Amino acid sequence: MAQTEILRVGIAGAGYFGRFHALKVFHSRREQLVGIYDPIIDNAKKVGKEAGGAPYLPLDELLLQCDALIIAAPAEEHYPLAVKAIQAGKHVLIEKPIASTLEQADHLIDLSKQTGTVLQVGHLLRYSAEQKAISERIKRPLYIETTRIAPFKPRGVDVSVVLDLMIHDLDLVMAIVNSPIERVDALGAAVTSEFEDIANARVTFQNGCVATIAASRISLKTERKMRIFSEEGYLSADFMEKQLVMIGREKGLPLPGTNGFRREAVKWKDHDNLEQEHAAFAASCLDGEPVIVDALAGRNALKAALAVINSVKESRERMQASGLLSPKKISF
Repeated sequence: MAQTEILRVGIAGAGYFGRFHALKVFHSRREQLVGIYDPIIDNAKKVGKEAGGAPYLPLDELLLQCDALIIAAPAEEHYPLAVKAIQAGKHVLIEKPIASTLEQADHLIDLSKQTGTVLQVGHLLRYSAEQKAISERIKRPLYIETTRIAPFKPRGVDVSVVLDLMIHDLDLVMAIVNSPIERVDALGAAVTSEFEDIANARVTFQNGCVATIAASRISLKTERKMRIFSEEGYLSADFMEKQLVMIGREKGLPLPGTNGFRREAVKWKDHDNLEQEHAAFAASCLDGEPVIVDALAGRNALKAALAVINSVKESRERMQASGLLSPKKISF
């Protein structure tokens, strides 16, 4: 299709992420914001005013006026909203997680195939400069260690930290490893909310690679780091500092006394991941370009996250059965 075509977009959800999506659509050259739906009408009107005066519209009316719906509602609303939009023949960009259960994810995949609509999942790291920098250097990872911690914020506590934060790294790690998951062992704790606020998972893949993934939303500082041991060498990335160090044989300055190893230091510039995500969505809807983060990728990330949550539950039950942990005490 011609590059001049415009995708008429509606937003379902006028919260934290919905606002960002609305602003991106408003400033996009290939998207037009036709309206915003939210059960709290004042929230929709407030975000709409900020995004060029987009009106509040009831969901049914919004679906009549749009070509595509961006779903940025609470996680439990993802599935029913997506079902309604896809059945109406609308393309969908849905924030992570794709759904609450694998059965729901499978239903969405089937509906999307039946209707020929685009179904894209909002795993932003797939569009990031750091993902590109890592994937260009690491092809055969043996061991991966990731840390994603941040101070407490009320946003996101309607789900476990696994679905709120860890799912980003699960998705990224699975993309790097490119092998099915064989086993998950995890621990976690609910501290300030009903769900886990901190979790640590050891993920073993069928090809033998192992990843240790830690996430917390109750830390005293913000930190995002990744270390990878591989056939190509050792890579350490600091996502907050926007830099990585690679110890390998291909690039960089020679390291004396290391039998041919070199040290490569790389810094990357930020680009707008959300803008890239919107551009990819518009290209898929208007031009038929392949979906970069499709529904199957979203399902795989959800499957991994649910396996972590289930392992946390099993670990807690074993500790309670052994007497190590009191049934009423919230702890590791």
